[in-house]
Parts: sequence; structure tokens; C-alpha cells
Amino acid sequence: MRPDESRERARNLILRYGWNTTCYQIVNRKIEHWFGPDSVVGFVEKHGVRIVAGAPVCTESRLSETLESFEESAKGRVCYFGAEERVRQATKGNLHYSTAILGAQPVWSPDTWAAAVDGDASLRAQVHRAKNKGVTVREMEAEEASGHPQLRRVLEEWLSTRGLPTMHFLVEPETLGFLADRRIFAAFRGDKLVSFTTLCPIPERKGWLTEQFVRGRDAPNGTVETTLDFAVRTIGREGAEFLTMGMVPLSREVATTGNEPWWLRFCIRWMRAHGKRFYNFEGLNWFKQKFHPDRWDPIYAISSEPRLTLRTMYAIASAFTDMPPWKAVLLGGYMGLGREIQSLRGRRRH
Repeated sequence: MRPDESRERARNLILRYGWNTTCYQIVNRKIEHWFGPDSVVGFVEKHGVRIVAGAPVCTESRLSETLESFEESAKGRVCYFGAEERVRQATKGNLHYSTAILGAQPVWSPDTWAAAVDGDASLRAQVHRAKNKGVTVREMEAEEASGHPQLRRVLEEWLSTRGLPTMHFLVEPETLGFLADRRIFAAFRGDKLVSFTTLCPIPERKGWLTEQFVRGRDAPNGTVETTLDFAVRTIGREGAEFLTMGMVPLSREVATTGNEPWWLRFCIRWMRAHGKRFYNFEGLNWFKQKFHPDRWDPIYAISSEPRLTLRTMYAIASAFTDMPPWKAVLLGGYMGLGREIQSLRGRRRH
């Protein structure tokens, strides 16, 4: 099956059965598809481990059957990264699986979002600040957004500020080439596009995932908040019932299972303490928390092994970096050093 045929077949199943927050991410490039009876699993294979993008897409009644069939086809280890409560319940009590909580996602209904923003003086001030700077927001149709040079420019500006090389898998930034079913809300200052937000569907929950909120160099303070607020109120008027901004890795908003191996607990503590140079987990958590979510849902890594192993965690990291993780860290350090040198040179000129 050709890649475009596989993606279209997967997309059709997502629009019928997509429940997991990450369901639409399986149409992203470089993700392989396994098809079962009226079901699909998106995955990448790294170091002999199949890393699943969240969970199988199927009816809840066929979930256990689909898990079994997919794992039989894999003939090796499988890890469901980004899984939520359905997979947790389907595997709970089965000693064949190990489970770790590696993050959490904030959840709203669009009605509570609007009340939270309207009731928070700081958020209202940020939205007003952007509007006073001439920021306006509108939704772009897919035909207009596809290949739009200003969207591409803002994306490249945003990626240039990241602490690591471009990530992939569930955080694939290259979504502008496949906008079917996605929604693009763009912020302008005059005629210049300065920021945008993409949403992708979670059909079975009548919901949406804020897949990206991208800010360009010329976006005034409050632009991202203004764009998100416009997007969420729009889907709320259309009858959406569920909204999430997606996973915050290492979030403290939910408790761990208590069964994580010692080395994983050590790595989590170390990353929280020292990983800010590469990925600001605390900053991302704070940004999402300030919108006052209704709740935080745990996000799981569920592996087909009695005890989560270092090899599986290394495979998960490789799925995101699409290169040896150690190499990504070295490149991130090199990129960070380059930005610091440029910053110092800029200060000396002034």
C-alpha cells in the first residue's frame, strides 16, 4: 500500500473511532500503520521496539482484541506511549504489561475555558494587550493555509528558538503539508502573520487537541493567548465538548503509579532539575495551568514487558528525536552555545 493510501485509510478510521488525544497524530509523516479488522495502529520502530502513537484506533469493545493482534504481529516488544485511560483499563492487572506515568494533559470544556479566561484579570490583560497592539485573529481555510509562505516563515522562526533539534513523532511540527481536518487560526498584525495555532480532531469525544501554538519574532505579548482564546471560543460555538492542549512531560499535576523502576524515578528528578536548557517542562506546565483547566489527566507509557526497561525508554526518546538521543542532546548543546554567542555579540554592538 502506498503511503498516501495508508494515510487516507488511517484517516477514515480516525474520523469514525478516534478517542485517544493523539489519534490524529498517526497521519503524521514517518509514522507506519498496522491495520486490523476495522482498526489501525500508528507506530514507529526503534531499537527493536514498536512505539505506538498513543493507542489503537478502534471501538472500545474491540480494544483488547486489537492490542493482542497488533502485539502478535510485532513479534517483539511494544510500548503504547501517550496512552490514556482506555488502554490503562484494558491492560490493568495483566502482569504481561508495565505502566508508567510520564506526564499529564490539561482538559477543558469550551464553556469552562471561556469562564476561566473572562474571570482571570491577568489573562484578560494579556488578550487586551495584544489587541491594543493591533493583533487580529481569523481562521484560515485549508486551501489558503496550505503552502502559505507566512505560515512557513513563522514556523521556522519558532523552531529556531527550540533547545533541541526538531522533534517528530507525536510533536511533529511539519503539519502544514496535510491540513485535512485540521484547523488553522492565525494572528495578524496589520498584513503580517505573526502567530498561529493548529487544532486537530478527537472525533469520538467531540473534541480538539491544540496541536501547535506557534509564535513568530514579531508577535506582541499576549498574541498566543489571544489566538488560543479565539480558537476555543469558535469551536465552543460549534458544539465542541472536549479540549486539551496535550501532554506536558514530567508534569507534577498527577501522581506517579509508584511502580516505576528506580532508574526512571532518578531520570525524572534529574530532568526536572537540569533539563531546562533543552526543554522547559516547568514553563510549559505553567503556561497551560494559567488557563485553569477543569482537570489534569495522566498520560501513560504502557509496555508489553513485566518491568519497564531502559531499552524501551531509549526507544521512546529515539522516536521523538529520530536520531540517537545522545546525538540530539549534543546538537542541542551546540545550538544553545551558538545562540548565546550571537546574543553576546548583539549586546556588544549596542
